[in-house]
Amino acid sequence: MTRTREHRTADLQLRAADAITRFAGSMWFVYLHIVVFAGWMMFAEISPWPSLTLVVSLEAIFLSTFVMIGQNRAAAFQQAKADHDFAEQEIELKTNTELTREIHRLTTELHRRVVDDAWN
Repeated sequence: MTRTREHRTADLQLRAADAITRFAGSMWFVYLHIVVFAGWMMFAEISPWPSLTLVVSLEAIFLSTFVMIGQNRAAAFQQAKADHDFAEQEIELKTNTELTREIHRLTTELHRRVVDDAWN
């Protein structure tokens, strides 16, 4: 298990936010709302609009918060990945530079020996 996944599963709040975000981003969430709101408007109240508007507004507030939590977590993950990739690229660049310098040194040495042998 990756370190990020271990961190997320260790924190109850992050697990809850992940579960809610996963459900709120599914079609089952949409279907549930169609059924609940249709039932509410048809059977629950004589004048459902004020109460329904309140419920939907409160739900939108909470859902937008969960969306922002998800976006913040995704941004943190992407930043960690970018930092890791940058560090790896810097190491690779340093290694390639060292190899290029060593190849140049060896080529120069070989050339010097061949030229010296040709003159002797």
